[in-house]
Amino acid sequence: MLAAQDGVCAICRRPSPDGRRLHVDHCHSTKKNRGLLCHDCNRGLGIFKDSPALLLRAADYLGART
Repeated sequence: MLAAQDGVCAICRRPSPDGRRLHVDHCHSTKKNRGLLCHDCNRGLGIFKDSPALLLRAADYLGART
């Protein structure tokens, strides 16, 4: 999985910024692995409760405010 992602986070596309290993992200309902994430992106998904609707609202909010 790490090689398939070129050693970077699946969301921000950077190597882990804090030097930690990338986290294996999984769907909490299906338990299927989705990809490798840095700590910040993994935590961000958790804060947004893995909700695409909340993430889209956040993206719209940011886009409307720029």
